[in-house]
Amino acid sequence: MLPSKEREAIIDLIHRQVVPAIGCTEPMAVALCVAKAAEILGKRPERIDLSLSGNILKNAMGVGIPGTGMIGLPIAIALGAIIGKSEYMLEVLRECTPEAVERGKEYIAEDRIHIAYEKEDPDKLYIKVCCYADNHESEAVIRTTHTNFIYLRRDQEVLLDNTRLKAETAASENALQLTMRKVYDFATTSPVEELDFILEAKRLNEAVSEEGLKGNFGHRIGKTVSSAIGRGVMGDGIMAKVISKTGAACDARMAGAMLPVMSNSGSGNQGICATMPVVVFAAENNNSEEELIRALILSNLTAIYIKQSLGPLSALCGCVVAGTGSSVGITYLMGGNYDQVTYTVKNMVANLTGMICDGAKPSCAFKISTGVGTGVMSAMMAMQQRYVTSVEGIIDDDVDRCIRNLTTIGKDGMNETDRRVLEIMTDKTK
Repeated sequence: MLPSKEREAIIDLIHRQVVPAIGCTEPMAVALCVAKAAEILGKRPERIDLSLSGNILKNAMGVGIPGTGMIGLPIAIALGAIIGKSEYMLEVLRECTPEAVERGKEYIAEDRIHIAYEKEDPDKLYIKVCCYADNHESEAVIRTTHTNFIYLRRDQEVLLDNTRLKAETAASENALQLTMRKVYDFATTSPVEELDFILEAKRLNEAVSEEGLKGNFGHRIGKTVSSAIGRGVMGDGIMAKVISKTGAACDARMAGAMLPVMSNSGSGNQGICATMPVVVFAAENNNSEEELIRALILSNLTAIYIKQSLGPLSALCGCVVAGTGSSVGITYLMGGNYDQVTYTVKNMVANLTGMICDGAKPSCAFKISTGVGTGVMSAMMAMQQRYVTSVEGIIDDDVDRCIRNLTTIGKDGMNETDRRVLEIMTDKTK
């Protein structure tokens, strides 16, 4: 068992990275920044100017905004100014009503919102909002993580200035150096009463999954797999149920269902992908509640560990990260040991590395389904001591170096891919 202080630090890390969110986290982060700027201004802005990084733009173009029946940034921005409350963080639009949506539509029609592509700041997660009304102005800036305000101003009065603390903040976030061994030991040996908070992720994400299976959201991946034709092709086994219930949650979230999900590392889809496959497998495999808790912690903390070196936004699809997390969680539920967990990681890295992120949108449910399906297969192979070895491609004998190989490709190697994807997406909207 890890020392108590180290366990406390890891628990604090999980609490910071596994949080509730309503809707896609990128437009919600923009709405949060708008809400903060409007609060500082003290009145409804007459005009809002925004400067957003490419990855924020990419992940906000095609996704449904909860409670609105609309897609994209303008309605999220308008509602952030009209009814947003920054104290709710990534649930900033929690109090959205049909009346507020109508007011938001009017606000958009009045041409009060102006969005620009931020090309100077190197951070992939950057949001700058300036609000104006009655000869007063306010400014709010979020950078590096979805809720990290680094600059606040009203007129000439600077209320917060952490612009020079970027490096220090990043260093602090990564001060807790995880390894796959440490992740596994923490999840499997810590007192279970210290870990049972993770069951809230199960509760929230199961509710979204049930909503996805009841309604007609997005591409209906979950409903398709569980339909008569889906059962005829895929059967009604564990694999089909994992894909169906995980896909359904993503269907609902990407289409704008007004329900919170438990996110992971700033992504609701990653939270769903790190949670639902483990929850479904545990139920079908008759695992105990303690085994489920430990598997959920193992899954979510693995995803957090990978994101430490990948960063919150990249050209790499989040299903690679969270799918790897849920795969090791499933390996544990199968009775796997640490060695078999490392085999699972290697199988996932060998298979999914390179899947691009081309923004948040309904078809994310396809990619999530691919990730979790691959995750179950990778766990099955690992339990039979079958795994991709270091003579093949980017796989390394050392599992931590293997993860670094993955994140180096996603963070650095795919930068040009990221730029090309954004160019293609923005060209379509012109």
